[in-house]
Amino acid sequence: MKILRMFFLELKRLLQSRLTWLTVLLTVLSPAAGLTFFCPATASTMHSVYLANPAMAGGAAAGILFGLLSIYELDRVSRSRMDMLMNAAVSPMSMALARLMALLAAAAAALALTMLVWLPVTWQLVGAVFSGTDYVLAYLLFMGLALPLAVLAAASACQFTHRADLSLVLFAAFAGLSLTVWAGNWQLCWLNPCVWALSDDFTNFRIFRSVAYMRLTWLAALAGLWAASWLCIRQYGKGLLGSLARSARRIYRPAVALALLAAASAAYVAQPFVDHSNPDLTVMDFYEIPYAEGVVCTGRSAQVFPDTDAGTVAGRAVYQFQNASGREQTAAFGVTPGYTVSSVRINEEEAPFQVSSYQEFNEAMLEITLPAEAQAEVAVEYGGFPQESRSTSTMQGHAEISAGYLCLENASLAPRLMNVLPDEGMYPAVIEITLPVSMTVIPFCSSEAELAAVHEDGTATWRYRYNSTGGILYAGDYIREDIEAGGITIELYYGRKHQEVMEAAGAVEAVKAVADYCTEHYGALSFGTGETLKLIQSRTAGGGYAVDGASLLDEADFTAANLNDSGKGAAAGEVMIHELVHQWWGLGNMFDTGDGSELWSAEGLTVYTTYRIVKELYGEEYARKNYVEQWRRAVDDYYLDFYVRHPEYLEMLPEERQLEITNNLMYVRQYCEMPLKILKAERLVGGEEAMDRILNGLFNRELDPMYPYLTYQEFLDACGLDGEDLNLDENISI
Repeated sequence: MKILRMFFLELKRLLQSRLTWLTVLLTVLSPAAGLTFFCPATASTMHSVYLANPAMAGGAAAGILFGLLSIYELDRVSRSRMDMLMNAAVSPMSMALARLMALLAAAAAALALTMLVWLPVTWQLVGAVFSGTDYVLAYLLFMGLALPLAVLAAASACQFTHRADLSLVLFAAFAGLSLTVWAGNWQLCWLNPCVWALSDDFTNFRIFRSVAYMRLTWLAALAGLWAASWLCIRQYGKGLLGSLARSARRIYRPAVALALLAAASAAYVAQPFVDHSNPDLTVMDFYEIPYAEGVVCTGRSAQVFPDTDAGTVAGRAVYQFQNASGREQTAAFGVTPGYTVSSVRINEEEAPFQVSSYQEFNEAMLEITLPAEAQAEVAVEYGGFPQESRSTSTMQGHAEISAGYLCLENASLAPRLMNVLPDEGMYPAVIEITLPVSMTVIPFCSSEAELAAVHEDGTATWRYRYNSTGGILYAGDYIREDIEAGGITIELYYGRKHQEVMEAAGAVEAVKAVADYCTEHYGALSFGTGETLKLIQSRTAGGGYAVDGASLLDEADFTAANLNDSGKGAAAGEVMIHELVHQWWGLGNMFDTGDGSELWSAEGLTVYTTYRIVKELYGEEYARKNYVEQWRRAVDDYYLDFYVRHPEYLEMLPEERQLEITNNLMYVRQYCEMPLKILKAERLVGGEEAMDRILNGLFNRELDPMYPYLTYQEFLDACGLDGEDLNLDENISI
């Protein structure tokens, strides 16, 4: 009770200090840095830009502020030379504990005030996709937990050194390590967590769990460090070692410190979020495993049961094998790290198995010995918390499993066959997955999932068939729109939270316009089935990809901010057209970023095609005014830019500033200069019809599997032009 009374007195004194209120005020203002210059989340979703960045900026700034306040307050008594008198009246260890509690309480109050002030601001900025759950979790985890970590670190430095100047140096170094050297290590960056994106349309529990785990690991470590430094508080005129020896007489004190440090170390080593795959991505040992001689797979099935609350998966996969070799053979399977294989049964009998400790490309290898019998049915029971690849540890979130969204790929869906060839049926598979009834199941292939059963517990079982050693499955709270366009039925799936944005952008009309135009002028998409195509909006993933029958649309391409990007279109619907055109120029015909021409990318042809579609929809005058004239103004400004005319000065700037300027200039070159060059090429080759024939030939060219990219030189050769022919040294008339 004495310490509790001291805590209230110390908190009252702390709240009467002008410096405390200045720290609180700066803490409340600190999220503004995330809207301007400190933007670690690079995705363009609304929650990334207007929630994650402000919360992380607030955490970094407020953490430093409260660390400095802690050092100032803990040195106050020594600075005023009242320490001897104070120690005579009150135990210095009790006083240190009361001061720590007061500082933590002030930090909690500052956080609460910050969250209250920024709630309406964030709500307004994020718009229709705002999530109150994401707001609370982001500020509590990204910002809130940074404050006690900073206070503990600063207080520990003070208690170890007993000097304010040295404490400032140690705290500055500790914070600096997090912001620089440790910034690429998700477990070490205690002040600025590795968060590259928050989803607008789907849930973010995976990344919240990861940040919470990192922060709680550091909380245990720094609490243990503080407890150790607490034992070193100078008393009875003794130095550090003498005070430590006296304070450690009560054995529970050092025991608590050691227990906290041991718990933090164990948590660091046993983290469940990231695998231990070989960091050398050129090594492909799993792809060099010899095929089992005389063994084929005649079919497989899997029953999958995701736990959307815990973010885990449980499943049972069954494989049918024919063994014509007459002897035992080893079948190898890829298993997602984080999963545990609990049982293997062969022909209904328990069988031994082995899972390798070596991991590669986010897989471990499960080895099962098949008997010499001609027929073998292998049943594998597995489950766990899927880990993400260490190569993308700073971009976690892909393995999201919740009642709003999940994506199970290959080995995370069921163990993937590695070394067994198929029979003539090509790995026929039947997949059943049980999920909350509110979720729509979408196989990422030409197959359609059918609702097999609805259960009393609010879940439903879906079933679908396909042929593959692995497979990709999406599920979530989706809206489906069926669109007849381009001679096929396009199934457009997008998140329910995004409905207002998609309707405002005219998503259905944009899909129809793009599919009709591009199919007529360039040809059908190479990954369509000829009858249907699924366009699936995924949780932000950094890009899209396609397989036969399905193509992925990254949600970041359809945020309200992106749909208002005038560089991609004059209106939201036209930006929607731009992003959909990437299904032709960007997925089916990929572009090598190392092509050697800084202008040439998917964006040039995509912007040009968007202009042509808009011209057909709204007329020549509209297209000229909103596209060609804007390109010309941007290019003219580009060549008048100081750093373009004097590149030697650009090299004198700090690296970050150079990168910012270079990216802005590159945007103009790819989104404005390249479309103008293509438009000039159109005039030189004889007009729109001639250019359409050229682009049709390029789109449908025979691909070299070793280098399937469309190069700038190929484009010039198809046009019969040289690079100099497309120099923009004269106005382009329309």
